[in-house]
Amino acid sequence: MIIRNARPWGADAADIVIEGGRIAAIAPHDASTGPATDDVDGRGRLVLPSFSDVHVHLDSSRIGLPFRPHTGAPGVWGMMLNDRNNWRHTDVPHAEIVAGTLEQMIAKGTTRVRTYAQVDVDCKLEKFDSVLAAKEKFRGHADVQIMTFPQAGILRETGTVDYLEESLKQGADVMGGIDPSQLDRDPVRHLDIVFGLAEKYQVEVDIHLHEPGALGVFSTELVLERTRALGMQGKVTISHAYDLGSVSEAVSRRLIDEFAELDVAMATVAPSTTGHLRLIDLVEAGVRVGLGEDGQRDYWSPYGNCDMLDRTWQLAFVNGFRRDDHIELALAVATMGGASIMSHASPRVTGVGDRPGVTVGDRADLVLVDGETPTSAVMDRSADRTVLHDGRVVADRLRVVPV
Repeated sequence: MIIRNARPWGADAADIVIEGGRIAAIAPHDASTGPATDDVDGRGRLVLPSFSDVHVHLDSSRIGLPFRPHTGAPGVWGMMLNDRNNWRHTDVPHAEIVAGTLEQMIAKGTTRVRTYAQVDVDCKLEKFDSVLAAKEKFRGHADVQIMTFPQAGILRETGTVDYLEESLKQGADVMGGIDPSQLDRDPVRHLDIVFGLAEKYQVEVDIHLHEPGALGVFSTELVLERTRALGMQGKVTISHAYDLGSVSEAVSRRLIDEFAELDVAMATVAPSTTGHLRLIDLVEAGVRVGLGEDGQRDYWSPYGNCDMLDRTWQLAFVNGFRRDDHIELALAVATMGGASIMSHASPRVTGVGDRPGVTVGDRADLVLVDGETPTSAVMDRSADRTVLHDGRVVADRLRVVPV
């Protein structure tokens, strides 16, 4: 396949040769040759790496369902109960909602997904099974990693650990944890279970951290201690961490340096809070940072529309980015930043000005989108998109196509 007349990261028009699912060659566009049957007509559009959503709750999605008033109570436990009390009461089977959400994500340009699957004594493995079925349905369209996730905590309800372990036996890719100090109120035991199961089943760890200020720092330090002690460098991600930048500058800097030293990744959902660690500081220190959409119009929040280009705009906005190279950094984090969390074979984002993912040898997971420049593409968010996964077109003009 050849992608003809497309502009890698906004550069001059080129013809991009795809072989074996990878970019084999890039040459200046030859206007005298039209696209063959199997080629893609770039029509002068930008070609970027496809998006990587590394923090999404497919299991709680309401995409495709009628809009409903938000009824959640404040706090993690109150929001969790709102989901628990309502998620079964829909006219559409849960598995169809999950699959439909993943389909829309692919159609809009996401081909790498790390999704949570809530496991607890109420839903048991029902949500996990729905996410597993969606992963299988779209296995030719996207890479999907499933995180078994104790949304209700691990220690508050007897039997949770057994269900978590069963999900790992059935193929969960990542072991999740959440607010070990604030929710379970026993961080040592919580993290012992999380890291113990991860070590037993040889999977990575992702800790969901909402905890404020000094408490968040305390829990983070415990995670870093275990990462070092167990030799799990490169296998741990901290998600959210909304408030680690609200403490002293010296503490924040120390945490960033330790993340880099231990290769602990970070996943952000571009929150509106001001206490998060600075994106540029993290990337320039060598920390792998990825982006996600979090909930998708669910029982936690009315936000979310399956479009990572929208969330890239949000990432740039909340960081106060105006310069083109800064907005391109947001794009790089939304694409290859997350890819490097899901696979160490993917190139890392190394700093402002780095435009990875569309060079010879790179995997041909790409999105073509209309725009004068990468910045204008983020601002305008055109619906004129073509999505490739492993060198095959999997979606065009916001519709998934058979593969």
